[in-house]
Amino acid sequence: MNVVLLWHMHQPYYVNPLTKKAMMPWVRLHAAKGYLDMIDLISAQPDLRVNVNFTPVLVRQILELVNREVQDEWENLSRKPAADLDLLERRHLLENFFKINWDTLVRPVPRYAELLAKRGAHYTLGKLDSVARTFSEGDLRDLQTLYNLQWCGFSAAHRFPVLKELKAKGRDYTEAEKSTVLDIHDKILGLVLGEYRAAAERGQIELTTTPYFHPIMPLVYDTNIARRCQPHSSLPSAFSAPEDVRAQLRLAQDQHQQVFGHRSRGLWPSEGSICPEIVPLMIEAGFDYFCSDEGNLFKSLKQDPAWNNRPVNHLELFQGWRIHAGGTSIQALFRERPLSDFIGFDAAHNEASHAVGHLINNLNNIARIAPAGRGVVSLILDGENAWEAFPDGGETFLTSFYRALVDAPDLEPRRIGDYFDAHPAQAETSHLHSGSWIRSDFDIWVGDPEENKGWEWLKETRHFLVERLALENIPPERAQEAWWEIYAAEGSDWFWWYGPDFTIDTDFLFDELFRLHLQNVYRILGVEPPAHLDIPICLPTSDLGYTQPLRLLAPDISGGSEHYFDWLGAGELNLTRQQTAMFQGDRIGQKLYFGFGTNAFFLRLDLSRHPEAILIRFLLPHPARLTLRQPNPGKVEAVFELSQDGVTFTPVPAQDVLTHWGKSFIISIPRHLLAIEEGHEFAFFVQILEGGLQRERYPEHGTIELRAPGKDFESEQWFV
Repeated sequence: MNVVLLWHMHQPYYVNPLTKKAMMPWVRLHAAKGYLDMIDLISAQPDLRVNVNFTPVLVRQILELVNREVQDEWENLSRKPAADLDLLERRHLLENFFKINWDTLVRPVPRYAELLAKRGAHYTLGKLDSVARTFSEGDLRDLQTLYNLQWCGFSAAHRFPVLKELKAKGRDYTEAEKSTVLDIHDKILGLVLGEYRAAAERGQIELTTTPYFHPIMPLVYDTNIARRCQPHSSLPSAFSAPEDVRAQLRLAQDQHQQVFGHRSRGLWPSEGSICPEIVPLMIEAGFDYFCSDEGNLFKSLKQDPAWNNRPVNHLELFQGWRIHAGGTSIQALFRERPLSDFIGFDAAHNEASHAVGHLINNLNNIARIAPAGRGVVSLILDGENAWEAFPDGGETFLTSFYRALVDAPDLEPRRIGDYFDAHPAQAETSHLHSGSWIRSDFDIWVGDPEENKGWEWLKETRHFLVERLALENIPPERAQEAWWEIYAAEGSDWFWWYGPDFTIDTDFLFDELFRLHLQNVYRILGVEPPAHLDIPICLPTSDLGYTQPLRLLAPDISGGSEHYFDWLGAGELNLTRQQTAMFQGDRIGQKLYFGFGTNAFFLRLDLSRHPEAILIRFLLPHPARLTLRQPNPGKVEAVFELSQDGVTFTPVPAQDVLTHWGKSFIISIPRHLLAIEEGHEFAFFVQILEGGLQRERYPEHGTIELRAPGKDFESEQWFV
C-alpha cells in the first residue's frame, strides 16, 4: 500500500510592511528547531519519499529575514546587551522569553527552571515591574541566551557543535556566547529553503503549496458558504471576493516557481477547507490535485445522488478521488484522521518504539484491506508544533518511523504526484462538501461575534480600497501594496484566535496584527485609518478598569482655582495601573477624569510632563477628533474635525472649546459640537502624540464608553 506523508509548514504574516519589523519570532525559531530538523531526518533516509507543504507566506518571511529586508524585533531584543535593557525591555523578556514548552525545554535545564521560578509560573502584569527589578544583569543575559538556545533543534546541534558546548555550560553566558546562538539562527534561516529545494530536485520530496496568505478560501469566496455546514450560526453580512481567492492561488504558484524552480502540482487548501466553487479556480491556477480531511469526503458522498443507494464504506478513503465541480474536475486525497492526529497529539507521550509500532501495525492492517496496488493512506498534519512535546524534539520517533516505513515490505512511502501518475483516480463524486478539516465546518473562523466583526471590518476596508482605486489615479505600486495588506488580513490565523475556540496569552497581538493590516490599507493610500480599527476585537471594554461618572460636573476650566469637589463623581481611569509590557515606565499621563455637565463634556488629564500634542478621538455618537497643541505657554491651538465615515475628516469652527494646559490638561467641549443628545451612547479615547506618532493611549485597548445623561441623572445615581 502507498503511504503518503504530508508535513504542513506554516506561519502567519507577522511583519508590519510599513515598519519592516516582524512582531513575533516564530519563523526564525521554528527554522532553528523544526524546519532544519525535518529535512535532515528525511535526507538521512535516501529511500524515503515524503511530501512537504510550505505556505507562501512562510517562505516569504524566511526570505525577508535572510535578505535583511525585515527585522525580527525579538531577535533585536535578544541581541541587546543585558546591561543596556530598560525596564520596558526587561518586562518584555520576562513576559515572553518563557514562551516555550516548559516540560521538555525549561524544567530539564536547571538555570532556566531557576529563572522561571524567580519570575513565577503565574504572574500578573501589574507586578512585573517589581519582579523585573529583581533580575540581575546576569539573570537577564542567561534568559536571553537560554530562550534562543533551547529553540535550537537536534539538527542545529549536530551541524553546529558549539551549541552542545553552550547547552552543557548551562549558565553565566557572555554577550559573545549569546551572539553565537543568534548568529547560528541566522545561518539556519539561510540554509532551510535550499535544503528543501535540493531534496525535491533529487526526487526525495514533493513540495506543495497553499493559497498565499493561508486564507479559508470558501469564506473569502463568500462567507455565506458557511451556511451549508453551519445552518444555525449567526453569520456576518456577506463578504464575497472570488477574485481574491484567484489572486491568492496565482501568487502562491508564482512564488513557488521562483523559489523552488517549478510550479506546484498539489495544493493543501488552508485548514483543508474546500467547497465546489473553488475547484475551477484550482484548475485555473494549474493544480493537479488537492488534499483535505476524511470527514469532507464522507459528507460529500452522503450528499451525492450517485451514492444514494450505495453504502459508504470507510474503505473508500484509501484511494485517489476525482472531484467534479463547476464543469471541471480535479484529483484529491483525503487524510486518514486517527493516525494523523496520533502523530500530532499522542506520539510524544509514548515511548518512541511503542508509538512507531502502533503506526506501522495500523498501516499494515489497512494495507491488507485497501485496494490492491492503488491503495493509499494519507497522513497529513502540522510539521512544526508537535516536536516541542518530545523530550528529544522528535528525533528518535521520526528516525524510527521513517526507517520502519522504508523497511516494511507491504508499505511504500510515495510522493503524491508519483502516486497519481501511477494510479490516476478512478473513484468519482460530483458533490463536494463545504467544510474544513475541523468538524467539516468553518465554525473556528466564522459565526462568533468576534469572528464576525473581523469579517465586517475586512469587508469595509476592502470596499474602501476598491472605491478609492475607482475614483482616484493611485500609482500601481501603491495599489499593489494595499492589495497585499488585504490578502494578508484574509489569512485564517487571525480568525483562529477570535471567539471562544482557542486562546493563548498572545491573542491580543494576533488581534493587533489583523487590525494593523487593515489600517495599513488606509495608510498606504495616504488616509488616516478609521478610529474603530484601533479598538481590539477580542477585548471587551468592560475589562478596561475605568469608573463611570456619578454626577454632573462644573469644573473651573481656567486652572486657577481647582477644587477637590470640581471632579468628585467624575469618571476616572488610573493610567498608572493600565500598564502592560507594551507601555513605557515613564508615562506622561497619570490620571484621566471625564464626565458631562449640563451643556458640555469635560475631560482632565494629569501629566508628568508636557507632551507635543493631545488627540481626543470620538467614535460615538459620530466620528470626530480634536487635536490640541500648545505652541507657547498660555496658548492652546484646537482643531476640531467631523467625519461621516471615520476616514475623511472636515474641520469645523471650535471657538467654543475651552482649555487649560498646565500640570493638568483640562478641556470643555460643548455638547452641540459633538451632536450629543440625552441618552446617546458616547465613546472616546485619548492619544498622546510626539514626533507625529502615538506615544501613549488611554485606555491602552478599546474605548471609554458612557451614556449622555439627562436631567434626572444625578437623582438616578443616588450619589452622596
